[in-house]
Order: sequence, then C-alpha cells, then structure tokens
Amino acid sequence: MQIAERPNSRLILVTGPSGAGRSTAIRALEDMGFEAIDNMPLSLLPRLLDGPAPEKPLVLGIDVRNRDFSTTALIEAIDRFGADGSNMQVLYLDCHEDILLRRFSETRRRHPLSPGETPGMGIARELDLLGPIRVRADILVDTSEMSPHDLRSELETWFAPKGAQRLSVSLHSFSYKRGLPRGLDMVLDCRFLRNPYWEPELRALNGRDEPVQAYVGADPLFAAFTEKVTGLALLLLPAYEAEGKAYLSLGFGCTGGQHRSVAVAETLAKALANKGWQVSIRHRELERLAAAQRAADRPSGGQPKE
Repeated sequence: MQIAERPNSRLILVTGPSGAGRSTAIRALEDMGFEAIDNMPLSLLPRLLDGPAPEKPLVLGIDVRNRDFSTTALIEAIDRFGADGSNMQVLYLDCHEDILLRRFSETRRRHPLSPGETPGMGIARELDLLGPIRVRADILVDTSEMSPHDLRSELETWFAPKGAQRLSVSLHSFSYKRGLPRGLDMVLDCRFLRNPYWEPELRALNGRDEPVQAYVGADPLFAAFTEKVTGLALLLLPAYEAEGKAYLSLGFGCTGGQHRSVAVAETLAKALANKGWQVSIRHRELERLAAAQRAADRPSGGQPKE
C-alpha cells in the first residue's frame, strides 16, 4: 500500500504500558490543539493515513487494548508512514515496573493483559510486547516520578504550538551492528575515536561514566570533532526552526553503541542545552541492555523484584 504524502500534516502516535500516563498525554495534546483519536483499530490506520490531511495536527493513542493490536502490525505502520517524509513522531511513555504495579494496586484496576491474574503478570507481558516499539520511539518520557501536571508540562516543551517553544533536538547513540535507528535526520560515525572496549577496566562501563568520557575525550580528535559538530548543529537548528520543523534527530554510531557514541551524544547534549535548546537523549544499546537485565531479574511469576 502506498501512503499519500502529507507534508503539512503532523501526527503524534502515543503509546506505552498501561498506567504510564497515555490518557493524560492525549488529553494534554488535545488541549494544545491536536485532534485526538484513541484506541482506533489498527486495521483502520492505513485508511486514516491514506486519506486527506486533517486541518488540525493529529494525535493517535495506541495500546494493547486496541482491537486487532499486534506488535508487528504497529511496527509496520510506524516504519511505512515514517519513511515517506511525513511529520510523524512516536511518543513512548515509559515507567518502571514497580511504579506501574503500585499504580494498579492503588486504583484497584485490573491489568488488560491479566484480568484474572495479578497485575504484575500483565505488566510483564505488556512490556515484552512493547519492547520493539519502544526502540522505535522518537521521544521517550519516563513518567515514573511524574505527576499528571509534571507530564503535561513536559509535553508542552515538546509539542506546544509554533512560536511558544523552540525546535526540539533528539540525540541517539547506536551500534552499527544493529543498524541505524528510525527517522534520523543526520548520522555521524564515531568509530575513528579511541575505543574504551579494549581497556579491561572500562569495558563494563559506558559513555555516561566519567572514566569512559575522560578516556574518549583524551583522543586528539575528540575536542575538534565535538566542537565542529556542535557548531554545525547550532548553525542548522535556527534554520530548521525557521522552516517550521518541529524536531531534529541526530545519530551517533560506533561499533558496540555503548562507549564512544554515548560519550559524544552526551557531550553534544550538554552543549546544546547550555545554548537553550530542548534536548532528549536515546542510548539504544544501553536501553536494550537495561531491558534484558530487567527481564533476567524478573521472577517466573511475572512480579518485579523488590
């Protein structure tokens, strides 16, 4: 199926585990002027995306309660529509398992994936289902420590109408062995920098740790590279903003996606934030490792450990 190009339309797809604040996010975006459609069957999504562009920006709420929901179908829709140059973003609302369990316990709600079992079992199943979608998110917001007011304020920094907020920047680190993340506007290769992986005392650390940052930063090319990349970003961001672009995604890759690319992304994020730009960071491989560790720590009954 060929999806018609709609260059002036904006689509925000909101997803994430039950209890993470999806309904709150959709209401907040609706208050910002978006037209909201929640829990639309996935089988109707191609018809909507193929139709004429709506007059207002659109926010779609998608979760496991959607009729005919499947991880594969949603990923295919994200990849297909996101590949045509349309202004689509995937907003993933994340939350720690123990917080989700507490929220279900406090409200005495049944989890949609375990109506006759414990909420912990449903939470575990849902996180497994949504894992591949989380990786494809353009913006990830962890609501674990957020109140509904905090979440609304966070979303306003990303999605407020043009003129109220500046263009948002999303920085991604990744491993070339796993391919490029979806939807990047620009990619830079960090594999020419010295590799901490070959230092036994640094191998288990990552680019957010000070010893790794110091090691990578000691490379003779690091300072010049990050300075030029920062200068390029600061040159381009106002130009993209003037063209009406809502966000810009920059990717930094290295061999394993845990050391050099992470260190560079963190350095650029600080530089851009110091200049007043709204910045988010996604470290894809570190997120994969963290998810694998959470799964390994999860007891067979599905309840998160204390």
